Amino acid sequence: DYVAAAVASALRADKLILLTDVPGIIDKNKKIVSTLKKHQITKLIHDETISGGMLPKVQACLRGIEGGVAKTHIIDGRIPHCLLLEIFTKEGIGTEIQE
Repeated sequence: DYVAAAVASALRADKLILLTDVPGIIDKNKKIVSTLKKHQITKLIHDETISGGMLPKVQACLRGIEGGVAKTHIIDGRIPHCLLLEIFTKEGIGTEIQE
């Protein structure tokens, strides 16, 4: 995740997409958080909404944004056509983190 963020930053990529085996960031009501702003992340880490294996992914997304990547995405790579569904639908299927 960290290497992918570094490469995306170096390339000044428009998007960084991390594939995982979970639907994205899940809130306390067990629903996928569709979009997050960078400033919301600290609170979600503090209240343990973001924890465990999701923490390095979110940190990589933040590093990517700080490095110039416009938007980052955490999506479930087990879903067929996951990239198309995330990029070309209104809400996507995972979590988008942006500036």
